Amino acid sequence: MKYYCNPLNVVYRYQFNRDYGKTDGPLHIDREAADPSMICFKGKYYIFPSMSLGCWVSEDMVNWTNYKLPENLPFYDYAPDVRVMGDYVYFCASNHDHPCSHYRTKDPINGPYEEIPGDFDFWDPNLFVDDDGRVYFYWGCSPLAPIYGVEKDPETMKNIGEPVGLVYGHADSHGYERVGDNNSVNPISDEELDAMTEATLKQQGKTREEVGEAMYFMMRGFLSKRPYIEGAWVNKFNGKYYLQHAFAGSQYNTYGDGVYVSDSPLGPYTLAETAPFSYKPGGFMNGAGHGSTMEDLQGNIWHTATMRISVNHNFERRVGIWPSGVDAEGELFCNQRYGDWPVAVSGEKQNPWENPQWYLLSYKKPATASSAEEGKGAELISNEDCRNWWRATSNQPGEWVQLDLEEAMDVHAIQINFADDTIDIPCPGEIVGTTQARFIDGADHLTRYLLEGSLDGNEYFVIEDKREANTDLTHDFLVREEGIQVRYLKLTVFATAYDQPACISGLRVFGVGNGKKPSAPKFTAKRDNDLEMTVEMKSEGAVGYNVLWGASPEKLYHSWMTFDEVQKIPALVKGREYFVRVDAFNENGITEGEVYREKI
Repeated sequence: MKYYCNPLNVVYRYQFNRDYGKTDGPLHIDREAADPSMICFKGKYYIFPSMSLGCWVSEDMVNWTNYKLPENLPFYDYAPDVRVMGDYVYFCASNHDHPCSHYRTKDPINGPYEEIPGDFDFWDPNLFVDDDGRVYFYWGCSPLAPIYGVEKDPETMKNIGEPVGLVYGHADSHGYERVGDNNSVNPISDEELDAMTEATLKQQGKTREEVGEAMYFMMRGFLSKRPYIEGAWVNKFNGKYYLQHAFAGSQYNTYGDGVYVSDSPLGPYTLAETAPFSYKPGGFMNGAGHGSTMEDLQGNIWHTATMRISVNHNFERRVGIWPSGVDAEGELFCNQRYGDWPVAVSGEKQNPWENPQWYLLSYKKPATASSAEEGKGAELISNEDCRNWWRATSNQPGEWVQLDLEEAMDVHAIQINFADDTIDIPCPGEIVGTTQARFIDGADHLTRYLLEGSLDGNEYFVIEDKREANTDLTHDFLVREEGIQVRYLKLTVFATAYDQPACISGLRVFGVGNGKKPSAPKFTAKRDNDLEMTVEMKSEGAVGYNVLWGASPEKLYHSWMTFDEVQKIPALVKGREYFVRVDAFNENGITEGEVYREKI
């Protein structure tokens, strides 16, 4: 058996960003990879993420290798779309400054990539090849405009016919689409929006005619507090078409993917019973939007999407993968119940709803360090929040942090999450572009450390020695499948990119504790309004909970992990009834609760 743990353990490249639309001013420095397109091509798996100068390749869905790609590809254009068509892989990406081309190759890593000139600009593209060889194209990224679809000539990649508006935002009736952390912001009505836009123009001393229609509608979009409906991806399963789209905003914990279903590639599309399809608002690292869905060589379905940190910059992001599937009634689902815990990959057909066999051992366990900046103490390595971290006071090799599990436990996996604090260095290259001006650092940095374990805090043994490693794995994931007995885990840092002080957002430990599972949780679920409900829960011995909800007791496809005993669920669809279950977990296992029917 092989294992991975989200976010994926790959190289995330540094971005030197200007503020949106700015050509000067301060730089934001952070790592980013997002908007992943995942395909299977000639027996290998490929992920093409935004702003990475290349792609990641795997033979087993677990171990991914970074490759830089030929330089004629538009690496500074967002949301690369990649699809297989016959013997070729087709590539394109987003740009509003000029018509966007398609590129094709028979060798995704080495190329060459042949350019097929485009005749219009687009944002967040997706190419889909139907069973009959006909080709369709989808795009759109707007709080007001829809996701569009059109048929294409597979030879010239020119449009056949006129584009069709397929999916619009409905944040007034789809709670999960609302922007803000915890879907907290309600959209503004059309009447209010018109008045606000006109008032803004008046303040600027301009008229609608002076700014032009494109800028006018862009202003309306910024003011609307409506979600960008973006990131289309279409799959076909068992004769039905599934149009997935992102919502809520990449910088929020509620970034996710909805899904609509149709009998035709150009619709009409209807909201799926299981929407939202991909939604991970809780846990160590949250967000699961703007992604892609793929069937592997064994017939398993996987969904990959964008996870957020969004501290140093809104687009400080990572990539995750989750088991997915289509149920007997044709509903697309994604299992994110324990979406940043270890996932087993068998290399065979497997159950996408398999519960983890290793549990979180490190939550809120005491920690000490060689030194710590004020407000960035050692305790932050175990609070299950990637958005804060321990930071050493110096950048000298040898700074360390230690976690105490409080008793010896059977440890099977460890995830070491390095963070970036404020970095203040000159940009090492040329800033490219205007709308998303940046420089992507393609240099190979080093992340080096020594991880030791101990039973008594006196005698230590080596768990992993990467003091001489030539890798830059900032979410490094270590597996000891047979298990090791450990109480203390000591991480000593020897090298970081740009010689930063050591920063660790999570020293996460998984395995099996020595006690009993929590009791079956008792809970109540109360509908607060059309779009929200509040769940209160209690279980003896619980460390945390998973609130599950869905269209039937057998389809509890949505989940929200929490370490609190009260959780608001703001992701409901107006007019729908839901079934709810609460599961409790601790270091020793998971205890499932009973199903409760929540009525409108």
